[in-house]
Amino acid sequence: MNTRMRRAAVAVAATAMAVSLAACGSAKESGNKATDTGSAKKGNDLKIGLLLPENQTARYEKFDRPIIEKKISDLTGGKAKVIYANAKQDATVQTQQVDTMITNKVDALIIDSVDSKAIAGAVKKAKDAGIPVVAFDRLAEGPIDAYTSFDNEEVGHVQGKALLEAMGSKADGGTIVMMNGAITDPNAALFKKGAKAELDGKVKVGKEYDTKEWKPENANANMEAAISALGKGKIDGVYSANDGMAGGIITALKAAGLSKLPPVTGQDAELAGVQRIVAGEQFMSVYKPYGPEGEAAASMAVALAQGNKLDSIATSTVDSPTNKGIPTFLVPVVSLTKDNIKDTVLKDGVYTLDEICTANYKAACDKLGLK
Repeated sequence: MNTRMRRAAVAVAATAMAVSLAACGSAKESGNKATDTGSAKKGNDLKIGLLLPENQTARYEKFDRPIIEKKISDLTGGKAKVIYANAKQDATVQTQQVDTMITNKVDALIIDSVDSKAIAGAVKKAKDAGIPVVAFDRLAEGPIDAYTSFDNEEVGHVQGKALLEAMGSKADGGTIVMMNGAITDPNAALFKKGAKAELDGKVKVGKEYDTKEWKPENANANMEAAISALGKGKIDGVYSANDGMAGGIITALKAAGLSKLPPVTGQDAELAGVQRIVAGEQFMSVYKPYGPEGEAAASMAVALAQGNKLDSIATSTVDSPTNKGIPTFLVPVVSLTKDNIKDTVLKDGVYTLDEICTANYKAACDKLGLK
């Protein structure tokens, strides 16, 4: 493991410990405060609303939801109830879901917004109803009480650096395609900003797309258009903001008949993405430890519901277009390549060796020493 990787791993471990300790402190404070009002009178008998944006990206149902639900249960001795809904990429549906949460009189609300601007009115409505709102993963607009995510600009830096590394000599003046995320997602803008800080002045962007709804099929169509416009042999690298889109991009590159695929980036360390890395089809992904992020969101929601401050949980603040100084907890990220699969997703138990090294990937796994 190189020095940067070791630093990132240490940072992740420290982050997880900080969230754990902060959460313990929050729980103790909530039990001892005689001046708590409102929902704090309920102690641990809470209702926490959890709204996630879509179910196409594997992380939400496989990792985020169970991590958040477990942490809330742990913090409240199993007494809190989590009311869950998924908007399936529909901003209007998510707004209606907030209304339902208000009707159900939840004590706090965790929202990963489909559209960070469109949700602002619903956030205000919840706030007016006395319900504190935690923005999870994406910084929603409106009167947000707290925010937790990854260092999203750093994600872009990590992706950009990795792409240049993979391009080798072609990193000086080569042509790339940029496949950014959806414009409705504020994180996509941060990924793009970080990546361009690394890529600008070094490579030429032949084609660039903001991919509607992050959908792999839209990335596939965009990549087909880029290949048609630039020529299949004229693309030296592809910046893909996440793994799902990387899958659509690689399918388009293969269909174009390229004998050797250009390096393609990704994000989220999805199983299919990790398998493509093993097979040599995708150069890298960004591994984001979901545990610390989800646990921070749960800790913030419980603390707010119980009337406690976030001083022991939030380590910084951020500004949104509508709000200043939002208490924030950011989790560091790690560049995932074929060289550190053992030290990341396998070591952390995200996937098992059997899940990654299925029959189609066994030979490639053996070659990498994944046995």
